[in-house]
Amino acid sequence: MRKKIIAGNWKMNQTPQEAQALCALLKDRVDGAEADVVFCVPYVDLYPVLDALKDTQIAVGAENMHYEDSGAFTGEISANMLKEMGVTYVILGHSERRQYFNETDETVNRKVKKALDSGLIPILCCGETLEQREAGITVEWVRMQIKCGLLGVDAQQAKSVVIAYEPIWAIGTGKTATAQQAQEVCAAIRQVLAELYGQETADAIRIQYGGSVNGKNAPQLFAMADIDGGLVGGASLKEEFAEIVHYKKDMIE
Repeated sequence: MRKKIIAGNWKMNQTPQEAQALCALLKDRVDGAEADVVFCVPYVDLYPVLDALKDTQIAVGAENMHYEDSGAFTGEISANMLKEMGVTYVILGHSERRQYFNETDETVNRKVKKALDSGLIPILCCGETLEQREAGITVEWVRMQIKCGLLGVDAQQAKSVVIAYEPIWAIGTGKTATAQQAQEVCAAIRQVLAELYGQETADAIRIQYGGSVNGKNAPQLFAMADIDGGLVGGASLKEEFAEIVHYKKDMIE
């Protein structure tokens, strides 16, 4: 049985002081959850958040990293820097990074491999635009993103990767894929993982859903067979995140 993983993606929000205050608000409410809980935060918040969460089971993740260990890459952060700080997870290939910062399948793949080689757990993002969904190519598009993102990653390494399916049209819009729509794509992701690595490995890999996840829709989404938690945006900055983490309390039997 795969353990659920619920990660908050703070995006470009929270100063260090605000981050400490948010951790103080949330940590007692989410610590001890049945799911793995991760706070993925801006670089400047990593140290204060790591300090604020040091006596909890909540893991800390970064929102991006470079694929080189060091060099003339002004403004970038390496995997080794994150690892030494105590960071456990890193979000890679988020649609906003692809859209606004010109990330490609090739650079995302290089980052995934570097993260794995450095002992970080990558949260590999994939997802389609509204135009792609309406054109009926969602599954083909997402399958290709997975194949490209995991190129050169062996089966043993792949087991530690977390896949985050986020339909771009549902990110920050208030629109959410229905549980059935999300399950359909997550099942397709597991199928391509099985084709790449075999069913046993595919069954071990956790697949999140992201895109306007909230306290009300989390129970239904997380009840789907191939949805192993969520990558949560706006709601991760609110007390509502605790409702999402403890979704089982509202689970419809």
